[in-house]
This record gives sequence, C-alpha cells and structure tokens, in this order.
Amino acid sequence: MPAVGSDYGDVVAWRRDIHAHPELQFDVHRTAEFVRSKLAAFGCDEVVTGIGRTGLVGVIHGQKRSSGRVIGLRADMDALPIEEATGAAWASRTTGVMHACGHDGHTAMLLGAARELAEARAFDGTAVVVFQPAEEGGGGGKAMVDDGLMERFGINEIYAMHTEPGLPIGQFATACGPLAASADGFRIRVDGKGAHGASPHVSVDPLVVGANILLALQTIVSRNVHPRQCAVVTVGWMAGGKAGNVIPQSAEMGGTTRTYDPGTRDLIEARVTSIAQRIAEAYGASATVTYKRMFPPTVNHGRETAFAVSVARSLVGDAHVNDALEPLMGSEDFAFMLEARPGNIMLIGNGDSASVHDARFDFNDDAIPFGVAYFRAIVEGRMPL
Repeated sequence: MPAVGSDYGDVVAWRRDIHAHPELQFDVHRTAEFVRSKLAAFGCDEVVTGIGRTGLVGVIHGQKRSSGRVIGLRADMDALPIEEATGAAWASRTTGVMHACGHDGHTAMLLGAARELAEARAFDGTAVVVFQPAEEGGGGGKAMVDDGLMERFGINEIYAMHTEPGLPIGQFATACGPLAASADGFRIRVDGKGAHGASPHVSVDPLVVGANILLALQTIVSRNVHPRQCAVVTVGWMAGGKAGNVIPQSAEMGGTTRTYDPGTRDLIEARVTSIAQRIAEAYGASATVTYKRMFPPTVNHGRETAFAVSVARSLVGDAHVNDALEPLMGSEDFAFMLEARPGNIMLIGNGDSASVHDARFDFNDDAIPFGVAYFRAIVEGRMPL
C-alpha cells in the first residue's frame, strides 16, 4: 500500500489551503490560480487556462510519445454554499461557503500526481490533468466539453475520483455501467382564480389544484416506471398565498427527478408535464411546467472500468476494491465527460466521517497517498514505457 508519510506533507498543506479558501461554481479564481502556479512549477509542458470559463488544463508528455495515446485525469475545484461546522484549524475563512464534498482533496491529489508524473515521465504518451469548476450544479463539466476540451487536447479516455464517507481509508469502489443518476429539475406554476376565503365557490383554488398535482406526481414511479428501473420524483417545495383568509391567484412547486435510464428519463419528463396540465385543466385552472435537464446519468465504460479496478487492486489488494458498487441516486457532473469519452470514476475511502454536503464534513488527509498513487498508476499503467 502507498505509505502515509512526510512525502505528502506538502500535498496535505495544499489541500488545507484550498479548504480554507473555498469558492463557488465558476468563481474559482483563487483556486485556479493556485493550481496554475503549481502546474507551472512542476514543469508541465503546457498549462492552459480559461477552458470552460475558469477551468484549466496541464499537459505532461512522457519520456516517449510513440503510443500516441492521451489520458485525461479530472478533479473538481468548487465548494458549496454551506456554513462550516468542523472546527478545524483550516476551516473555511469565507462565511457561508465550505468544501463539503471533498473537491479540495480531489484537487490536491491530482496536483500531487501531476508533480510525480512531470518528474518521472515514466510513460509512453501524454497525460492531461483537468481541473474543473462548477461541479456543484453549475455544469462545469459540460462547459469544458463544449469548449473543446477533448478535441483540443486529443484526449482518448478520461478518469476521475470522488471521496466516499463510510468507505475505509485505503479502499476503492466503482462499478461498470451506471454509477450515479441523472438529475433534472422542474417547476410547476398553477394559475387559478383568487377570492375571499369566505367565498371559495367563486374561486379556482390553485392550492387545491397544486396539492392534487403533488400527490399524483408520486404515482409516476409506482405506476409508470418499469419495476426493474430505478427512479425518484421529489417535490421539494410548494408555495402560494400569504393570508389565511385569501384564496390566492396562483401557486408554485418545484422538485427534482432522477434515474439511470434514458428512456425512463424521457418518460418522467412527459408524465410530470402531462399530469400537471391535465389535473389543472380538470379543475378549471392552468399549469405551466418548466422542466430542465441538468445532469445525465454517470455511466462508467466497461474496458476502462476493468482497467481502473486492476490499477486499484495493484495498489491495495483485491480485498480492498469493490468493483460491483450499487449505483447511487445522487448525480455527478463528470457524466458529461463520460458522454464525450470512455472512462471511469472511482470512489476512494474517506473513513468514518460525516457525509458529503454536511457542514461537519472534512476530507480525510490520510487518503491522499492512495489518491496520488492511483492517478499516477492510471497513466503509467495505461501508457507503459
């Protein structure tokens, strides 16, 4: 197993510095400059900024390039709008913003791997280290792909890593096929007819209409989705009116939907729209549905996943790598990159910690040697001299 020692003390320091200075979505200017300066100091052959607005890329050529192969490694840089409650010495210095999803660790581990790859260059081909903004709901992965990331740098396949609370330090987990769900959002506005609360007979109550829509949406999974397909339809909020003696003119609600299957995704969108509009019509109201597709399912590719598993097992042994992880219903922005190129995302153990997106979460620095070694071994194993 990789040793946890003083060799990684500076990588830990980088991680904690990034953690103390979190930034949101595309506004990762300090973090991107921190990464750029490190990549330049490592002697990367090329460092390119402004890919996908504030993303950046480092290019590292191996001792040989006869294979013509180009491998991408990706880390995310952005934080979350959460007030930190860890009490750590390196806790966020920005009110209401913290690294609650481990992106500080992902970035530091990829920087550590980039340094070692640039020093040794013990591979035949080119490594492209990709640092992405706006993973947390901003579509930064899509922005980088749309900006020509894959074509500009000739990337053949791409790999990523994500911290996993509850998985012991020194263990890895992944799966071939779907690993995370799609994430789409919807908003429904119901327009009825307002009235005094004492005269409900002259109204078309949008709250009653909305309540019936909300309940009917829960039948999509139980009565429309195939029993062998996983799906979630959640209404997270509903609002309308401000006074107890007034029936409002309109009401609104919003929520999210998740699935692994493209056909099921289409079905859910169609049913959300149809249910809302037809129920509203039945009550004499109208419903306007805004449906936004945000993240596609994260689908790992077969050959690349088998390779990633073999790399992880070479580092920590067969018993410490789960290659049949049950898919997660959360979403992952790396999905856009996996749509553009074959690859894999691997989970790395964070030990017994708070869950991600929790104000008490902190990336476990003991995972850093394993992550650095994994990223390096992906390049050197895929493009051996």
